[in-house]
Amino acid sequence: MSWPGAPATAWRVDESSIGRRLVVTPGMCGAGALFFGQVGDWTWEAVGAACRTNVYNAKNADGSPSYLSFYYFHTASTGRLHPYGLTFGDELEVTSGVFDFGSQSVLTLHRIAAAGAAGGDEPLTPEEFYEKPLDDCIYVENLNRWIARGHPDTNQGLVQATPQDLRRDHLPRLPSRYSPRAVIGRARDQAAFHPAGVPGFIDGGEFSTTYAVDVVRDLNGVGLVYFASYFLVVDTALLGVWRELGRADQRFAGRRVLDHRLCYFGNADVGSVFAIATRLWRSATRAGHEIADVVIRDRDTGRLLAVAAVETLDRSAC
Repeated sequence: MSWPGAPATAWRVDESSIGRRLVVTPGMCGAGALFFGQVGDWTWEAVGAACRTNVYNAKNADGSPSYLSFYYFHTASTGRLHPYGLTFGDELEVTSGVFDFGSQSVLTLHRIAAAGAAGGDEPLTPEEFYEKPLDDCIYVENLNRWIARGHPDTNQGLVQATPQDLRRDHLPRLPSRYSPRAVIGRARDQAAFHPAGVPGFIDGGEFSTTYAVDVVRDLNGVGLVYFASYFLVVDTALLGVWRELGRADQRFAGRRVLDHRLCYFGNADVGSVFAIATRLWRSATRAGHEIADVVIRDRDTGRLLAVAAVETLDRSAC
C-alpha cells in the first residue's frame, strides 16, 4: 500500500510501521553525515506512512509550513554493523516503527540489519529495541517535533506547530519506562550527557573550537540548518581533538561508533558561529574505548544549540 512520498522499495508492515530492503549506495555511507541523513529520510517516510500525512508539504492551522524537526537522535550498535562501517553494495533490511508521543511530537524506532540476518525482517518492538537488541544490527531512535518559524526572517525562535491533517490516534504509545524525555531533560539542564563523568572512565581533558555555519553545506532546502549537519559539526570537533592528541586521520576514519546521542535545542542563521566544547572520557580498562561529550553553543549569545555524546572504539589502539 502506498502513501504520500512513499518510495518504491518500502512496504507497510502494519498500521504503524514500514519495512524496506535496499542496497547501500555512495550517497548513504562513508564519513560525515551521509548515513544519518539517510536515516532521517527513512524517519520522514515512516511518519508519513503511519500518520497518513504528506510530511514534505505539511501545513499548520494558519496554512504555514510545518516541519518535522529532529529533537533527539540516538544511534546504537551491538555488533560489527555500525554507522561508519557500511560500504557500497551492502544489502540491508530496515524496519521502522512509529509511536504516538503526544500532539506535537512523534517517536520512530529503526532496526537496520544485514539482509538475511536473523530477525532482520521481523516487526520491531520497544522491548527488542530497549532491552533485547539483536547482534549485528544498528538501532536508531528518533524523537521529532513539529515546528514552524516564529518569524519569517530568522531561524531562531522556532515554535511548535502540528499539521492540521496529522492522524495519530491509531498509533501505539511508547511504554513510559522507555521514554527518552528524562535523558533529554538532563542533557539540556546540565549541557552534557555525562557532566560528572562515566563509571570506569577517566577524564581525558577538555578541548575547544569554533565552527562557522556554511551557507553552501549546512542549510537544507527551506533555509534551516540541516539536522545532519550537526553530525558533521560534531565529527569536525572530534577530528580536531584527534589531531591535537597526535593521532592519524586514518585511525579516525576507521573508528567504530558504538553509541551516538544528539539533542537539538535550537537552530541558527547564516553567519552564525558555533562555540564547541568537547570533554573526553577514556576507558580505564579497554584501550581505544572513549566517550566524548560535545556541547554546541552560539558563540555570540551563548545560546545552547545541541548536546552530543559519542562512544567510539579505536580498534588500532586495542
